[in-house]
Amino acid sequence: MTEVETLGAGDHLFFTDWRGDPDERLRPAGPTVAELFSAAARRGVIVKGLMWRSHLDKLQYSEEENRHLGESVADAGGEVLLDQRVRRGGSHHQKLVVIRRPGTPERDVAFAGGIDLCHSRRDTAAHDGDPQAVRMSTRYGARPPWHDVQLMLRGPVVGALDLTFRERWSDPHPLDSRSLLAWARDLTAGADLHADTLPDPLPDPPECGPHAVQVLRTYPDLSFDRGYPFAPDGERTIARGYTKAIRRARQLIYLEDQYLWSAEVAALFADALRDNPDLHLVAVVPRHPDVDGALALPPNLVGRAQAIEVCRRAGGDRVHVFDVENHAGDPVYVHAKVCVTDDTWASIGSDNFNRRSWTHDSELSCAVLDLDGTFARDLRLTLWREHLDRDDGDDADLIDPASAIKVITEAAQRLDDWHAGGRTGPRPPGRLRPHTPERLGPLTKAWALPAYHLIYDPDGRPLRDRRANTW
Repeated sequence: MTEVETLGAGDHLFFTDWRGDPDERLRPAGPTVAELFSAAARRGVIVKGLMWRSHLDKLQYSEEENRHLGESVADAGGEVLLDQRVRRGGSHHQKLVVIRRPGTPERDVAFAGGIDLCHSRRDTAAHDGDPQAVRMSTRYGARPPWHDVQLMLRGPVVGALDLTFRERWSDPHPLDSRSLLAWARDLTAGADLHADTLPDPLPDPPECGPHAVQVLRTYPDLSFDRGYPFAPDGERTIARGYTKAIRRARQLIYLEDQYLWSAEVAALFADALRDNPDLHLVAVVPRHPDVDGALALPPNLVGRAQAIEVCRRAGGDRVHVFDVENHAGDPVYVHAKVCVTDDTWASIGSDNFNRRSWTHDSELSCAVLDLDGTFARDLRLTLWREHLDRDDGDDADLIDPASAIKVITEAAQRLDDWHAGGRTGPRPPGRLRPHTPERLGPLTKAWALPAYHLIYDPDGRPLRDRRANTW
């Protein structure tokens, strides 16, 4: 927000998002998302945005919110388009903000990761929840606690992320190409259906640090319809990047993920666990899915249970899965999408560890290698200190993976034992608890598993890649 407030006439503000709530406050007293972006446009900043067109609000999506954000910014002189150039049943899930200053490229910056510009995302490390909450499972209460991770990026990678935005913006296909009904509704409402020309691309910003950053993406195969000009057969560099990193892991794979529910993705971890007897997998996931209901809940449960079972059959007690609670004992919804392998390679993005994110929706992730070897380790330590209630620097026993796993598993078990014992005595430090997937009966599994594969975790690969089981 501070970066946007410093922009002036002629600067660029480009963003993509899955959901945007115009009234979401970025500070307790504001401004809201719409106020921030609209004020920038009125100052002469070139504001351009792409929001997924989304499904109806009645289905717990954000069609109206995304539309209203665009209208607010357009009234101030910016341009935000509703983009439905996706595979049928898919979404644009990228979360990206790119800020360019033509006169001072060393100040260019981008933000990419898991955080949307919408309700429930303004939480703190205490995880008390955003006062402006989205509707989700009642088990998270009226103000769901939220855990998420975002990257701030500078240097030449900002140019690569700028290109990602420009490619989508300049796609010549109609914005509503997936839905004649949506096209008719937008035409009747006078919606902006044509992207204006962007300013000329700027040179990449200068190098500014030791990090090597690779931009990874997912775009689905649209060959039966019409392909993206920049990805005619789709793009699966996220899946390929993770595949390479996971196969090279020897000591520790650390994950934070909203879903972790694809058998194909779990098979990669399982193969790595079988091939490397000293390898441990540590995963932090939500305690409960974000939905309730007899029809919506079981498919969400069956996919994760299947994935965890695949990993545990391969790795046994070397697989450690936790969920998170705040100090009041309320479950925290884990929305982060993080992977760290051997404290060497790290990825933060919009993609979850499932087939949908790796093949079907649009996604964006940044993989980081550190020339001095500290970023990935510091990322893991920062997250573990939060989860263990540690102060900055209190991590000597967390640096070595072997001792770190012992520390984190014992802390989670102490907290679980405290709950089981009736919460008597002082609450043990830490917020992690061992995660136990909810059990489903055989009849429920019989219908939930096909629904999970067809609706919740579809496959967007070309047929040849499906047959070869490659990404």
